[in-house]
Amino acid sequence: MDAESQERFREFVESRSSALLRTAVLLCGGDRHAAEDQLQNALVKVADRWRGIDDPEAYARQVLYRQQISRWRLKWPRREVAVAEPPERASDGEQGAAELRVLMRGALARLTPRQRTVLVLRYFEDLPEADVARVLGCSVGTVRSTTHRSLARLRRLAPELAALAPAAARPAAPSRDISPVEVRP
Repeated sequence: MDAESQERFREFVESRSSALLRTAVLLCGGDRHAAEDQLQNALVKVADRWRGIDDPEAYARQVLYRQQISRWRLKWPRREVAVAEPPERASDGEQGAAELRVLMRGALARLTPRQRTVLVLRYFEDLPEADVARVLGCSVGTVRSTTHRSLARLRRLAPELAALAPAAARPAAPSRDISPVEVRP
């Protein structure tokens, strides 16, 4: 790689690695160490093909997704035990967002890797079903059914998330107003 390409690659890594790491953390079920490893492997692959890549971020994301697919297909997944990090100190205004992040990360970690990957692609990456199907190499129907089952399992495993949802997102309680209504001709 020549000096100009190295500089462009360095700029790419500095500007996009935090967004790519967030995606990798979600794909890995909140395991930051595994996410950092996956991102590092993806960036190595991007660097190897730097000159021939039109959209390096899309290529890096594709590598992350494919690595996640490979991880869930392993017969005996290799899991590293991560040491807990000290909690971040948050101001009162950030406390709700931090609590939601912790709850969501824990809830996603309880899903299977396939379920987690489909939800991250659909809702975090905001990809349409057809694109998720193309990335994962399956049919749109499989994406739909996996999404449906994943959300149902997420609701069952983490009912505490419903309490944090904005009021507009929660279903309205049925009205109990049974007072007579006057109808005029």
